[in-house]
Amino acid sequence: MAEEKLDVVGCGSMVVDLFYRTPRIIRADEKILLRAHTASAAIERTQVGGLTLNHLGWARILGLKTGIFGKMGDDRNGEFLRDGMDRLGIRHHLTFDGSASAFATIFVDANGERAIYMARGATGELTPTEVRNRHGAFIRRANLVSTEISQLPIRTVLAILLFARTHSIPTVLDVDVPPSDAIGSLGTRAELERALKLATYLKPAKAAAREIVTGNGRDPLKMAEAIRTRYGNRAVMITDGDKGCAIAARETSIRVPAFKVKQIDSTGAGDAFLAGVFAGLRFGIPWDKIGRLANAAGAVAVTRLGAFPSGFEVREEILDLYGETIALPTPHLDSEPREAAIGDSTGEVEKFFDLALAELAKMRAGLNLAAISRTVEVIRTALGRGGRVHVTGVGKPEHVARYAASLFCSVGTPATFLHATETLHGSLGQVNPRDIVIAISNSGNTDELLSTASAIREQGAQLIAITGNKDSALAQLADLVIHVPVPNEGGGLGLVPRISVLGEVFVLAGLSVALELAHGLTVEEYSRWHRAGTIGEAARRLAKTRASRRRA
Repeated sequence: MAEEKLDVVGCGSMVVDLFYRTPRIIRADEKILLRAHTASAAIERTQVGGLTLNHLGWARILGLKTGIFGKMGDDRNGEFLRDGMDRLGIRHHLTFDGSASAFATIFVDANGERAIYMARGATGELTPTEVRNRHGAFIRRANLVSTEISQLPIRTVLAILLFARTHSIPTVLDVDVPPSDAIGSLGTRAELERALKLATYLKPAKAAAREIVTGNGRDPLKMAEAIRTRYGNRAVMITDGDKGCAIAARETSIRVPAFKVKQIDSTGAGDAFLAGVFAGLRFGIPWDKIGRLANAAGAVAVTRLGAFPSGFEVREEILDLYGETIALPTPHLDSEPREAAIGDSTGEVEKFFDLALAELAKMRAGLNLAAISRTVEVIRTALGRGGRVHVTGVGKPEHVARYAASLFCSVGTPATFLHATETLHGSLGQVNPRDIVIAISNSGNTDELLSTASAIREQGAQLIAITGNKDSALAQLADLVIHVPVPNEGGGLGLVPRISVLGEVFVLAGLSVALELAHGLTVEEYSRWHRAGTIGEAARRLAKTRASRRRA
């Protein structure tokens, strides 16, 4: 079944907001008493927040199907944020391997103005590689992708914008902090410039816009026009508080006046505004009406404390202010269950099992059985002249090598595990020129194993490579190669050795079958080697049964 398409998918700030009421916003070296006398009573509200999560929440209120991806900590703040997402039906595709979920301390004065202190935590730890490998499939479900210059590293922002462009998905970049704050703490000037050019739509905060294009005074529309001309975006939007907004698009440049409301808290007004833009783009209305809808959402946001919408009841307030008919879909929460976290989804595990079986089937179809037969001949010849068998590998193949050596011994081919690193520190002495060494490596280019393989060849022993890369350096060193190609590992990252290890075990188990037959293993031998355990007991019973039949 095809994955559900989402109107907007975003990545960026997911923050627990702690709100405090203060008589005024103070300057450096000042002190002030909060409204209440105790620290606990002074906290006006603990609320879901964060630039990206806020605008996705307001977009959800306006009827859009929204989703968020990224990283957070496995902690109470993260659980609080996910509960908030679930209340509105915001899809989420998250990993919980971050240091801690983000939080912000917000001071709101009597006029609704505010000061925000942010601790970005896990949000700032998301890497470009994680964007592509962990979240790529989720991003591809989007009709629009949103991100920010606020808490994410700019390199990660670039990865999001580039991935979206590669898959022909338009993007919105919310530039919430001025370049002077972003450069150094989030990335370089060159990275920021590239991000501004890549975004389909730009929404810089007014302070950020002033720094992006100097020499355009304080007029938001002139700044928006200058930014769009400079970076070639489809549209640039700048909010201007109680004066409204300015929009410079390809087809028009307009100012849209604000709605007059009583401001309680300006936190999140720009986020709600951006949600109105998302809705306007989604439903194809012209830019003047997009500006009006966005201003209506921003106006409703400032009439309450906090940046994240409390519930769907505010939708009617937005539409009443907007004052025109617009067919916004009604969200249905019952049909939208909580999105499973990465690594905690039976669906993802099912996909892995299916992929593993498919990869092993392809590997089996292309497996050269003659190479296995030839390996048996080489091993039996070496044993006949007094040689021994060693098995080695580095990383996960080291564990496979230990298993293979034990397996070979149990079916009549004496074998030892050879520690690759120790071989370079004296253990090479256990290998003599009559011996066979089986070296396991999926890539065939692991430096430590190649050093060991070269030493083995110089010692005069024969080398058999089991590798997924027949053109690798290990394959070039080997006397004989068993090719075990497994291009896809499965799992969230697609990097962790999983299916390639299964392929190596699969081939070595097959080799053990051939060695067992070549040795002519009898049940009597097998039972003698297995003195304990259920298998040993079963072998002894079978040996006695066969002996009785022979006597009869």
